[in-house]
Formats: sequence, structure tokens, C-alpha cells
Amino acid sequence: MLDTALPAELPIVLDRGNGTPLAVQLADALRRAAATGQLRHGDRLPSTRALAGRLQVSRTVTAAAYEQLHAEGWIGGRRGSGTYVTTTPPAVTPSAGPARPAEAEDAGLIDLVPGASLAGGVDRAAWRRAWRAAGDVPVMPRPERAGLPAYREIVAEHLLRHRGLVVGVGDAPAEAVLATLGTSAAVTELAGALFSPGDTVAIEEPGYQRAVGALRAAGMRVVPAEVDADGLVVDALPGGIRAVYCSPAHQYPLGGRLPAARRVELVRRARAEGWLVIEDDYDGELRYDVAPLPLLAALAPDVVVHLGTTSKILSAGLGVGWMVAPPEVARAVLDHRNLCGICPAAAGQQVMVQLARNGDLGRHLRRLRRELAERRELVVSALSVAGAPIFGDSAGGHVVVLLDSLDTERAVLAAARARGLALDGLARHHQAAPRWHGLAVGYTNCTRAQLTTALPTLVDLLTP
Repeated sequence: MLDTALPAELPIVLDRGNGTPLAVQLADALRRAAATGQLRHGDRLPSTRALAGRLQVSRTVTAAAYEQLHAEGWIGGRRGSGTYVTTTPPAVTPSAGPARPAEAEDAGLIDLVPGASLAGGVDRAAWRRAWRAAGDVPVMPRPERAGLPAYREIVAEHLLRHRGLVVGVGDAPAEAVLATLGTSAAVTELAGALFSPGDTVAIEEPGYQRAVGALRAAGMRVVPAEVDADGLVVDALPGGIRAVYCSPAHQYPLGGRLPAARRVELVRRARAEGWLVIEDDYDGELRYDVAPLPLLAALAPDVVVHLGTTSKILSAGLGVGWMVAPPEVARAVLDHRNLCGICPAAAGQQVMVQLARNGDLGRHLRRLRRELAERRELVVSALSVAGAPIFGDSAGGHVVVLLDSLDTERAVLAAARARGLALDGLARHHQAAPRWHGLAVGYTNCTRAQLTTALPTLVDLLTP
């Protein structure tokens, strides 16, 4: 007998033709209904099976939507007792919450939240010059699904110069490169092109929750992959997975660099067990101690998909990234784009091309590394006074300060906000109950003067 707990008049319309995963559409509809009062606190929802029958979708779709809403705190319930609407968020920060905490958006706070490009870091004259040149190009008669040829060539050269990755062979090395809309969008594309609803993907824990959200929205089962101070613990990865998502250059958010022995073992297991390794090259260009280790894509191009983006080295607003994948994966992604009408935006690609052709990109990267290295030195020197363990200071735009408990993390975040600082905690980077407690302290989305002002306050908050 069909469970009709969901009000029959509640408008839930799933459009199979608009390109948005059905689980995302369903979660949006229920979230909107709860936010507007169409569903009220305490209302009982149908089982995933019953709702799937009513909407004529697979149970995987309804289960993924419920899982997302449960993580966000919109619904709750226990096995056997049903699922209910709740307006009370869970005690733990939602697993697939916003990429940046709400504090960072409050006016008047000094923003020490990681994940942003360097504030004011791009030379304005070079930026204007690139946009003017990008606008003075012929109108494209039809979209370039793989990306503009000139952009793919620039990315191939960038990867060779700055990451030591040789892509492609022969006279067309750029054929191995696909333009993307960024890392999260690339993960969504990979899920749609390669995986089936219910497939299992492992993601570092703590790790990048936008990737978790993208995969769950596509119907994947996402399981946590253990990390330590050196990054992904390869021996702890479960069997039976289709892929593992990791950030070996600078693990997000803890900052570890995956050792060579683990890289070799990861590749061995991927080949032996039929995994795909999705390599997020987070902060890969921004290293301060030694030269970066070779990319996983260079070690095993047959089982690794390399993802990169301009969001940290230039601006997230540019909306461009890249993918280097095995040929069969690249073909599947292009087929998926043709099927869904996806096409990376040309404007951002043109800007990247112009910056590279004029030499402005290379000059910018040199200035960026120098400025961030100096800021990193300021932060590490100041925090060492507090005596708290510091992780991830050898690369990137943030460091991690470990704390003894979740309660301490919350207390420090609240006290920092009261004193004018927006910080990030490790709790929100977990899918389940946090195993790591502490702060991720960024030093890119503020001026040097703001950083200098903020550090004494931060040290005071951390000093016992």
C-alpha cells in the first residue's frame, strides 16, 4: 500500500530534460517546501520507496535527496520510526554545507577563511588588457565542447612548466586536455559520464564537501577515506569502490603532501581493483619548501583523472578549469556534454589565453608565490607563539591549527567572530562526526595590513 504521508497537493515536478540531477531537483523542492511552510516541523515524509513510486523515479534518487536533506538538518528520524521535517539543524556542521562558512560574508570581519584567491593579487592593468583582447575575437559559430584549442594548448604548456606533466603525444598534445567550469563541475561531469546511481566513491575525510555534495546529488554512495598528517591513508581504503577522490599535492583541508610510497600503492591498488583516481591538484602550484612531487597523472595516466582550476591562482569568478584524463574517460565526458548540452564558457578561457600569451600569467604566478610565502612566514611565526600544533604550512594559502576538541573549536570560532575575525573550523569538512578538531587559517582573502592586525588577536585566542 502506497504511503501518502506527503501532501498530495505539494508541487513536486521533476524535469528529466533540464540537465540537473533528479536527486538535486527533489532535494530542492522539499527544501523549498520546508522553508516556505508548505511542509512544517513534524510533518512525516513518505519512505524513499513510496516516494520513488509516486514520482516514478528510482529509489536511488529519493534516497540521495533524503540523505542530503538529513545532512543539512531539514529532516530527521530513526530507522523504523519514519522520516520527519525538522527546522532544528544538527549539532554537527552539515556535511555538505556551504564552501565557506557564513561568518566570512559578514561585513566588518577580517576574512581568514581559506579557499579564496589572493585579494588584489592580479595586476589590474594586465587583467583589463586580457579582457579587452578576449572580447576582440570572432563570434563562435558553434560551441567547443572540449574547450577552445588555444586554451587547451595554454593549459598543456602550464602543466608542463609548473607541474612537470607532459600531456598528450605527437603534434597535438592539447588533445589530452579538456576545459571545465572548475573542479566541482568536473566532478559532476565525471559522475554523470562514468558512474551509475548507487556506485561507491571514496573521498578524503576531512575533505572537500562540494565534491561530496556533487557525487551524492548524482546518486553516488560516498564513503569517507581516512587521512592523517601525510594525506590519504591508502591501506585504509575500502574495497568495492569505483573511484577515490583525493588532493595529494596539499590535502584539503589538513595540508599533508602524499608521500611517494603511498602514491605508488594508490596506483597499484587502482590498477588491481579497477578504480579511477580523481586527483584534485589543490594548491599544486603554490609550494614553498621543496619542488612539488610529480602529479599522480604523470605516474599513472591510465587510471588517474587530473583536475585543476584557476580559482586559487587567478580568480574563482573566471569560472575555468581543466581536466586531463585517460582517452576513454575523456570520450565519455565529451559524449555526456553532447547529450546534456554542457559547454565550458569561452570568455574565461579567452582571458587565460591572453594572460599567458602576454607573459602576464607567468609574472603573476611569480609574484603570487613570493607574496604568499611572505604571508605564510608571518602566520607561522605568530602562531608558533601560541604553542598549538600547526599542519599544512609547506604549501597553499592556509595553515591548520589543531585543537583538543569540537567544543574548543566552536568556542574559538565564536570568540574570534566576536573580536572581528572570520575563521574556518575542521568540523564542517567531515561527512560524519568530526575526527579532527581545529582551525583552518587562511591568509589570501585579506590585505597584508589586515593580516598583521588579525594575528595578535588570533594568538591571544589560542594561547592557553
